[in-house]
Amino acid sequence: MKKLKLTYNSPVVLTFSLMCLVATVLGIASDGRITEAVFMTYHSSMLSPMTWLRFFTHVLGHANFTHFLGNVSYLLLLGPMLEEKYGSNSLIIAILITAVVTGLANYLLFPNVALCGASGVVFAFILLASFTSFKEGTIPLTFLLVAFIYLGEQIYDGIFLQDNISNMAHIIGGIVGGTLGFTLNRKKK
Repeated sequence: MKKLKLTYNSPVVLTFSLMCLVATVLGIASDGRITEAVFMTYHSSMLSPMTWLRFFTHVLGHANFTHFLGNVSYLLLLGPMLEEKYGSNSLIIAILITAVVTGLANYLLFPNVALCGASGVVFAFILLASFTSFKEGTIPLTFLLVAFIYLGEQIYDGIFLQDNISNMAHIIGGIVGGTLGFTLNRKKK
């Protein structure tokens, strides 16, 4: 009988998820002070190095464990498949681009709103996953349906619901994921 062993099968996704867990625990343990200081982006001086750091780190912090578990479950479901198909470097790039673009958009468009959480990255992964069977010169029907369902819901919710969910981050994450899906698959000729 062969011995079974655990493998760190998806290093980027597992490390990112672990970083989110640590940031969330630190935030909860400090009654939100660490989240606000390091893992949340909001309108602050562009001269502060922390403002620039938070454009990247806000995707790690979460308001509570429910928020964290909702995001990390999608990351762990979709991430390993994406990391296997596109490679670790491409997933790092997807996470970083999503973080910076959502952070900057929030800073510029919503100066009175703070943003934290990995949901923009989750939406990037969702749209990127819809390209798993992409062929040059085609548009996958799965991409169109996923974009219509997920992004359509976010646009609707953003217009008609008043909640603490950043529909803007979801929409931008989806756009980043869709754009990367087209770009990464065109390169794999």
